[in-house]
Amino acid sequence: MNAIQLRAELFREMSPLLDSEAAMTKVIAFVKNIVSAQRKEVGIAPREGWAAAAKQAHNDGEDKLMAADVFEDETMEDCIW
Repeated sequence: MNAIQLRAELFREMSPLLDSEAAMTKVIAFVKNIVSAQRKEVGIAPREGWAAAAKQAHNDGEDKLMAADVFEDETMEDCIW
């Protein structure tokens, strides 16, 4: 059985679940728990090294805006922070 056949078989078996939002929510939560447990087992932490990479990108000048700021003339005085 190849990957496409396996996916088709899984879809056929899960088809009744697709009609129930509560059931699909439980399935998705279960799968997410499995994936995060596997990552912990392998030693992969989510967002590991992101802070250092962001700091390096800033130091290298690679953290510039990719699009023009469309609100250049807005003062933001009415905003309460």
